[in-house]
Formats: sequence, C-alpha cells, structure tokens
Amino acid sequence: MRGRVEAPHSNRRDLRNLRKLSVYLWEYRGRVLLALGCLVLSKLMVVAVPLLLKEIVNTLDSGNADASASATSAHTSVLLVALGLVAAYGLLRLGNSFFKELRDALFARVRYRAMHRLSTRVLTHLHELSLSYHLERRTGSISKDLSRSTSSLSSIVNLLVFNIVPTIAEFLLVAVILLAGYRWHYTLVVVVTVIFYVLFTLKFSGWRMQFRHEMNRLDSLANGRAVDSLLNYETVKYFNNEAFEQRAYNQHLSDWSDAGVKSQTTMSMLNFGQAAMVAVGVTIIMMLAATDVANGTITLGDIVLINALMLQLFVPLNLLGVVYRGLQYALADMDLVIKLLELNPEIKDKAGAKDLDIKEARIEFDDVRFAYLSERPILKGVSFSVEPGKKIAVVGPSGSGKSTLSRLLFRFYDVDEGAIRIDGVDVRDCTQASLRQVLGVVPQDTVMFNDTIRYNLAYAQNDASDEQIKSAARAANLDKFIESLPKGYETVVGERGLKLSGGEKQRMAIARVILKDPAIIVFDEATSSLDTRSEQTILEGLNAAAKRATSLVIAHRLSTIIDADEILVLDAGEIVERGTHATLLQGDGLYSNLWALQQRADKDSQDEKVSV
Repeated sequence: MRGRVEAPHSNRRDLRNLRKLSVYLWEYRGRVLLALGCLVLSKLMVVAVPLLLKEIVNTLDSGNADASASATSAHTSVLLVALGLVAAYGLLRLGNSFFKELRDALFARVRYRAMHRLSTRVLTHLHELSLSYHLERRTGSISKDLSRSTSSLSSIVNLLVFNIVPTIAEFLLVAVILLAGYRWHYTLVVVVTVIFYVLFTLKFSGWRMQFRHEMNRLDSLANGRAVDSLLNYETVKYFNNEAFEQRAYNQHLSDWSDAGVKSQTTMSMLNFGQAAMVAVGVTIIMMLAATDVANGTITLGDIVLINALMLQLFVPLNLLGVVYRGLQYALADMDLVIKLLELNPEIKDKAGAKDLDIKEARIEFDDVRFAYLSERPILKGVSFSVEPGKKIAVVGPSGSGKSTLSRLLFRFYDVDEGAIRIDGVDVRDCTQASLRQVLGVVPQDTVMFNDTIRYNLAYAQNDASDEQIKSAARAANLDKFIESLPKGYETVVGERGLKLSGGEKQRMAIARVILKDPAIIVFDEATSSLDTRSEQTILEGLNAAAKRATSLVIAHRLSTIIDADEILVLDAGEIVERGTHATLLQGDGLYSNLWALQQRADKDSQDEKVSV
C-alpha cells in the first residue's frame, strides 16, 4: 500500500478494518458507554474553566474600580465572589482530572480484553492454516508483525476514543461559545484554520506514510533474517557463514535507517507546517480580540476567555497531527494481522462433517494421485490397504513420495484424485480433530518444545499421570537415559530439543506415541537418525508401539521393517513391488538392490569402527 494511487483503497480498507475491530469492544459496551460519559463530563469541565476565568477577571476588574471609589463594602463582596469563583475554578480542574482518570480506569478492561481476544484469535487462526502456509512462512517476520499488530489495537482504540472524539467535541463547544457570545469573525477564523490544518495534515501525512510502510517492511525483513539465522545456528556454523548473515542483516538495517531518516525529515516538515497554521490562526484571533477590547466591545475577561479557549483548542489540535500519524501507523500495522486473519485454510471440515468413529482401524489408499505443483506429480495412482492390527511398510528412494503418504493421511493436504479411507470413511468426510485423535506419528524430524522432558512426553496426553509417562518411557527404552540425567524428567531439552541427540529425540517421539495410544500409528522414517547399535536398542520400543495399533511404516532403514506383514516399494510415485521381506529379496528388483546397498554400508561402518 504505497503511493497515492492506492490511498482510496487504503481508506476503504481502514474503515472496514475499524468495523471489524469494533467487535472486540462490544463485549464490554456498558463500560465503553460509561467511559464516554466520563469523557463528556471531563470536556464540559475543561470548556467551563475559561468561562470561570472570564468571570474572575471581570469581577476583580470591577472590584478595582470600586476600590478607587472608596466603596469598601462593595470591594469586600467582590472579593468574596472572586474567591468563590476561584474555588469553583479549582473544583472544575479537580473534576476534570477525576473524570479523566475514571474514564481511563473504566476503559482499561475493554482495551486489554480486546487485545487478549485478538491475540488468541490470531494464534488459533495460525493453527488452523494449512501446512503449505507454514512451510512458506518466515517465523521471525510473523512474530514481529503479530507483536506490532496486536499492540496497535490498543493504540487505535485509545487514539479514536480518547483523542480524536474529544478533540472534535471540544472544537464544537468552542465554536458554539464563540458564535453565541462574539462576532462571527472569531468563529470563521477558527473554522478556516481548523479546516486548513486538517486538510494539510491528512494530505501530507498520507503522502509520507509510504516511508513508514517501507520501514515496517524492512524491519520485518531484518527481524526475520536474524531469527532465521538463529534458528539455523548450527547450519550457519557448519558453513562458516556468520559474516554472510551479518552482511544480509546489516543491509536490511541500512535500508531501514535510510527510510527512517526520510520519515523523520518529512515529519519535521509536517510539524512546522502545522505550527505555522496554528500561529497564524491564533494571531488573527488575538488581533480581533485586542481591537474589540480597545473599542470597548468586549471586556478584559473576554480576551482572557478567548485566549484560554484558543489554547485549549489548539493544543489538542496541534497533537491531532501526531494522533493522525499514530492512527495511520496503527492502522497500517493492524492491516497486517487483518490480512492474516483473512487467509482461508486450504483444508477445511466439510459442512456437517462427523467425528470419525474407529471400529477396526483399517486404512485404504484408493488410486491416490497428488502433486504439490501441478507440473510435478508426486503420487500417480497409489492403491493399497492396511488391515486392522497389521504392519505395512513403504520403502523407496528419496523423492519417491513416501512421506507424502503420511501427510495425506493426516489431511495436511487433500488428494487431487482418488480417496483415503479409514474404516470405509473418506478422511475428507470426517472432522480433522477426530481424525488426528486416532492417529499417532513418530516423525523423521522430531522437534521438541523448549521445556522439560516431562512436558514434552505428556504433550501426547495432557492429563497423563507420572506412572503413565514413565511407563511410556520404559517402553521406548528411554527410562535409563532420563534417570541418568541430574534433573531426570525435569531436564529442559532446549529450543527444538537441541540438547538431545537425534536418537534421543526419536525415542522421545516413540514414547509420546505410546503414551497417546492411538488406533493407527505412522512411523515416518523413525530410525533415520540412528546408527545400527542405537537402532537395535529402540526396535523393541517400536515394535511394542506397533503391536498396539494398525501401523504404516515409512522406512529409510530396511532392517526395521523385515517383520512387516507387507512391504510396498515406491518409486517415482508408483508402487513397483510389493510383498514380504523374504519374497522381495528373492527377486532382483529395487528392494533387493536397496537391501544390498544398506547391508554393504552397515558393514563398511562396522569395519571403520573396528579399525579405529
């Protein structure tokens, strides 16, 4: 949204965004009305202060005239009246402060509750978005945008309710007082000054917003680059690319600082233009007032009143430029999160979708065809079934489409053609929540939360008891490792589980799926990070988990699936062989070649260890 051409669209979008934001205020509408009532009372007291000042000055001025005539009693009464007016002046000041603070206190719950609801909705929506979105996102940029956008909601509410609306109300009250008590010239000068001021502010601020947008974009890019490099800390170190990452980060910040200089320079120009208009308007008003005092048309108190009204009007009006810019910035930031909320998940539950009711846990892939990109098909008519309680393995070279099978089964993507059924029910016809409730997975890349081992294991079943957690750890041959740690189950695993080895993380994943105890388990290359010795250590855990459910094993190491009821050999998205381990070895096909290669690699690895 840069440049003048897009301004009308931007304004329409801003109004639409404001309508959407009003939903978050509606929950506490009673508090909003009370806060607005306090605002009105506060402004009435603010405008009443200059009127009292006028009366005080006129009273004292008349008292001085009486004193010169030796009217002692009149002088005393005038003094008492003046003191009473001064006391009322103080009460008005106090009342203004009281209602202003009461307004803020009443509105605090509205503001923070709205931020709470929006933040929760955004996180929920992010979880609802499809895997394709999360594979393309940059975590650092999104976290920066979310932080900026959710806080901008508070800014928008405060600016609209406590700055713009009160300023408009005060302007109208001042205009009414001037029009009712003085020549129309005063009101004309005020109205013309305000109109020119507002038009200049809107026009100039709208033009310079392009620099703010550019700053936001570059700020997100820089933050995203920094977070990305930290998430990939080891990769940066492996390739000795610290300097490369610093240069890229520095370039983004350099561009950001250039945009910031332009933003600040144009803001200074705007501030000077606004100050010049206010100065001209106030000068003309005071010249008119001075002329009328000299002519005896108005009193000395009137000129004090007019001066006080002008100060009260133009001080918040002078801040209107800052308020408008703040509102523009906040709306620009909020637009990011609104656009995020407008993204539709690619995978949705059908209208009237029912929960999946597992009876046998039979899986069927029926002529499944799928492509991430239309020009590059991944699966080309794959058909097979996994009978209840059976263990089916899928093997094949990298890129053959093995892991895609599990993603389709979990409905991270929908098939292009064909169908995937569980107990005869198409996975597209049941709710995603119920589908994933009956599925468990031991993934190839096990990512842990930066929390304790206990927390990460219990993530599969939040209400699991300590005994259930320990039982799952024993089944995965993980208990001895955990007990050897100084803090045991309370050991923090680090961000993404960086403090654990690949084998330890995969045993954690196996323990989690055992704890979940699903009807169907997918092992997605679950031993790819293990050497032969570690693999043998946890095969018992794998088999224990597999015996609990219908199992689909996507295998990298063929030694882990020799006991499978059937092995499917996938190549270029098609099943080229199928059978048991023994029958497939008898043929001279792809499976026997893969087996021979892995056996040779394992032998070479053992020979190297012996020689060392």
